[in-house]
Amino acid sequence: MSMIRTKDGTQIYYKDWGKGPAVVFSHGWPLNADAWDGQMLFLAEKGFRVIAHDRRGHGRSSQSSSGNDMNGYADDLAALIEALDLKDATLVGHSTGGGEVARYIGRRGTERIAKAVLIAAVPPIMLRSATNPEGLPLEVFDRIRAGVAGDRSQYYKDLAIAFYGANRPGANVSQGMLDQFWLWSMQAGTKNAYECVRAFSETDFTEDLKRFDLPTLVLHGEDDQIVPVKDSAIKSARLIKGAQAIYYPAAPHGLTATHQDRVNADLLAFIGA
Repeated sequence: MSMIRTKDGTQIYYKDWGKGPAVVFSHGWPLNADAWDGQMLFLAEKGFRVIAHDRRGHGRSSQSSSGNDMNGYADDLAALIEALDLKDATLVGHSTGGGEVARYIGRRGTERIAKAVLIAAVPPIMLRSATNPEGLPLEVFDRIRAGVAGDRSQYYKDLAIAFYGANRPGANVSQGMLDQFWLWSMQAGTKNAYECVRAFSETDFTEDLKRFDLPTLVLHGEDDQIVPVKDSAIKSARLIKGAQAIYYPAAPHGLTATHQDRVNADLLAFIGA
């Protein structure tokens, strides 16, 4: 397997397909790089080099005991980009991966990056507070942690339904799509998935987003039951200077799978422009 080793000894798995301008994908919680296969295959066939890694503690990467926070994730992404000596790359982040992309730019800048895409991403901040009254209450994230610490297998099966909007009238979500979510989720370490909840819910990316000085596309489903669009994409698009925003009516959080063809077309139009 293709691996890099970070400064603290964590092994990060990645896959690297095709040749051409580089597109680097950061996945959502608690999945892994395979969640991007639909986009990676499409763009590789269109003449792009596509790269995706398993976040530390997820998938085939080692289950590190530390570094399970946004600074750690961003530094791992930086280590991958530097190890592959990527230049003028496009960063694409879904959900928690969108936070990873934002924190990378906040910490590392855009010297190696040409464009960014945030898809159903968690920034600016999910947790409700005095300064973010539209956010979700702490109890929501406590229930997620309880699910991971308890019967996590059943919890992931239940979560997949809302993730893909399978609980909506007329939804066309296959059993296979739900099953793959469970399979990928079960590959994440329990400690890593548990600690990642705090990372994606309590990290404030406001200042990171203000550092974006590159073309940025924001994609989000208007019926996202996991990361509500009004407290995420709409605010992020306002904070990022010149951001282009596209909202998919009735689309769920897992729109990269449920709306794969449309997401692929929008990515190609933006990246290839």
